Amino acid sequence: MDRLTAGIVALVIGVLVLCGAIVYYFGWLFLIRLILGLAFLCATVLFAVLLGILVYAKSKYAVLSLLGFLSSAYALYQCYTWSNPMHIVYIIVIYALALAFGLWYISEPDLSIFERLRSARALESSGNYKAAARKYEKKGDYVKAGECYLKAGMLESAAWCYERAEKYEKSAELYEKLAKEKGDSYYWKEAYEFYKKAGNIRKAGECLEKYAEEEPWYWEDVAKLWEEAGDKDRALKAWRKALEYYKKEAEEEGVFWEDVAKIYEKLGENDKAKEAWLKYAKYCEKEAENDPAWWKHVAEAYEKLGDKEKAEEAKRKYEEWRKRK
Repeated sequence: MDRLTAGIVALVIGVLVLCGAIVYYFGWLFLIRLILGLAFLCATVLFAVLLGILVYAKSKYAVLSLLGFLSSAYALYQCYTWSNPMHIVYIIVIYALALAFGLWYISEPDLSIFERLRSARALESSGNYKAAARKYEKKGDYVKAGECYLKAGMLESAAWCYERAEKYEKSAELYEKLAKEKGDSYYWKEAYEFYKKAGNIRKAGECLEKYAEEEPWYWEDVAKLWEEAGDKDRALKAWRKALEYYKKEAEEEGVFWEDVAKIYEKLGENDKAKEAWLKYAKYCEKEAENDPAWWKHVAEAYEKLGDKEKAEEAKRKYEEWRKRK
């Protein structure tokens, strides 16, 4: 048994012993009054703090906090005097009903009391599509919820519902529409992901192309998608764009020369690939001066260049470092 479990067990035993002692010396009624009194004391303090915050914030809910404070303070007084114990019961029942109402109220956000009492079908028939969509969503009928959100002009909510219904193609279409209407590249990425889930690789590639125009590190993924779709020309164009991006990055951070080299190899430009591998090797050698773990990458780079002697030397240094570590 660990310390936490032992502490909890000890606390429970201590509370039970204390309760037993109170019952033995003062009786069950005193114990009940004590427990209720402590509970209402906590509630009174909580409502008092909440009331102060809401009054300061000039919130309309300060009235509810005031009612809670007064009722809990009165119940605390009754626990002390025990002159009208049924009043305590009434307050507990009111609290329970208020809690149930609160849970019911927050279960359907953004709906009025009248809308809560009507069925989803009735709300849809009356043209209240947003409320109907909320109702269908709660029931788990995501297709109907998506249809109602569409009628309400809430495309993003509709897309989310179609996603939950595993209607990925429909969800992707809506994100594509949002991307065109709002000009936000985020929606192109969402459209790409759901077209890919739906198995529509060509449409996924088109959407990811749009996203890569603003976020160029995705051009490599675009190229791979077009290869998967069997479109060699578009794949080649995407690889060229990925190469442009990685070359710019490599000028600032040498680690990207590895990506440059791999793309040159992909394009069949072996001489340029060797130049990139050499730059990557030099970068790794420089990093290895401070972090010997980089000798592994030095070895890989020289293996690509066909320089077995330098590759073996780098491997030896890497293994020596590993043994020391």
